[in-house]
Formats: sequence, C-alpha cells, structure tokens
Amino acid sequence: MKVAVLKGGRSLERQVSMRSGARVEDALASLGHEVVALDVGADLVAALREQRPDAAFIALHGQGGEDGTVQELLEILAIPYTGPGVRACTSSIDKVAAKHDLRAAGVPTPDWAAFNALAFRELGAADALEEIEASLGFPLVIKPAAGGSSLGVRFAATAQEVPESLVAAFSYDDRVLLERHVDGRELAVSLLNGIALPVVEARPREEDRFSYEARYEIGRTEYVCPAELGVAEGAVLDAAMRTWDTLGLESFARVDLILGPGGPEVLEANAIPGLTDTSLFPMAAEAAGISFEDFCGGILELAVARAAATAG
Repeated sequence: MKVAVLKGGRSLERQVSMRSGARVEDALASLGHEVVALDVGADLVAALREQRPDAAFIALHGQGGEDGTVQELLEILAIPYTGPGVRACTSSIDKVAAKHDLRAAGVPTPDWAAFNALAFRELGAADALEEIEASLGFPLVIKPAAGGSSLGVRFAATAQEVPESLVAAFSYDDRVLLERHVDGRELAVSLLNGIALPVVEARPREEDRFSYEARYEIGRTEYVCPAELGVAEGAVLDAAMRTWDTLGLESFARVDLILGPGGPEVLEANAIPGLTDTSLFPMAAEAAGISFEDFCGGILELAVARAAATAG
C-alpha cells in the first residue's frame, strides 16, 4: 500500500512525534509499503490530495493529532487511518473529561479538582485553593488538562508550592487538573485491538518522577516488563480494559495507572501512545513477541479493515 505517515505537527510533543514517525516509516518500508512522510501543517489536505495514499498512519501526539482533529479530516477525505476514532480521541485527550467518564463508569481514578484560566483570572478560582487542598490533601499532582510526555506536570508537597505549579501547568494549557497523589507503582497497560500486552512498570529516579527527559532519555528511568504484579494483575488489567471500553478506544492505546495500597487507579489513557525507541507500547509488544514491524503492519491492516466495514 501507499501509506502516508503523519508526524510532527505544531503541538508541544512535536519532537516525540518526529521520532515516532521515523520509526514507523522504517518499519513500513521494511514491509514493502510505499511510504510518504508528511510533517503535518497547513498544507496537509493539499498534500493528501496530491499523494492519494491508501491509508494514513497517525504518529502525531498531543493537540491537533491526538484530539480527533486530524482524524476528522481523514474521514472527510475518506482515507483509512490508524488508531482510535474521533470519539475516543476527543474523550481521552481531555484528562478531566476522561476522569468524569471513568468515575461515572465505576473505574477507579484519583480524586481531583479542575478549573480553567478564565476562572483563575476573572472568577477568583485562586481563592478556592484552600478548599481544594483541604479536600484532596497533600501532596498534589498538578498537570495540564491536555497533553502528555509529562510536559507541565508538577508535584506540590505543600500549599506554598501550588502557585508555581499552577503557573507551570497553565503554560501548557488553559485548563489545569489538581489530582490527589497516590503513592504506588507506576504502570502502563498497552492494548492492541482490545487485548492487553505485558504490563510495563516505570521506576524513575525520585527527582525525575515527572520529568520529560526521564521519559525519553535512555537510562533516566528503569523499566520492568512484564511487571511482577502477583495477585494484583487481574485488577490492573480489569481497570485498563474497562477504561478501553468506557472511552471507546480501538486499534491500539495505552492506559497509565498507579497501583496504590487500595488497588489500581487510572490516571489517563493515551489514544496515540509514543512509538519511539524508549516508548512503552513497543516495549510491551516486544515482550509479547511482536516485532515493531509486525505491530505497524497489523495496525495498518486494522485501519483498512475498519474503513471497509464502515463503508459496507
């Protein structure tokens, strides 16, 4: 097939996307596909019309690529694409909306509060911090409502650290999430066509816990796959599968959880997880005996099959 690999874009996760896209291009080319690399920008529709690909492999992360935007365009152009559909992307990119959906479905997720920049600037939301802090307790994890790669995420151990953490989060998004910190094991469950791959446990150094660099620089974080979960494995996989179902995920996705004293709690779902050489999804696939080339080829086949089923 002629496959357009969509990468780059203008989101804050552009560099991660470029690395993901490059790996995908090499994998698809090794399988014999004709690969067209597209750095996504204002000429995307024109480029797709010119190239007329049989399918698009989406390797975009963050806003514009992981939020349903490019998926809607591809549907308008009738081009099959990889990864979850529009509904799942819009549901999972917004961490606050996703947590509301998960809580409504009975999926465990840490308690939280959220507000946007308008509430902070014009409605006195800062005056409600005392109530939020009393309700959630310390420490708090403060993060942008959208985005990934640990960008803008801060750990506030005391009330004095909250304002600076909010400023950092607001620099990445106009809505922030304040989440009760759960002390536990950081886990990632990668799901391929609804089937869970071996669980990955991330063990960052304490000073690197919420660091972008720790996620993408080799050696900064220790990873264990498959994670040794014992009797907790069933609950972890159940929480991940229920997240998959609740958010309408399909094709492939990753669910991040914390395994705390009370069991697993879901932090977020990644509709288009990273595919770099340090990313967790390829690591889990390899542990399951699936090469990166076979993974990319299988995802492409799922995209074409889904489009055919929809057209039929």
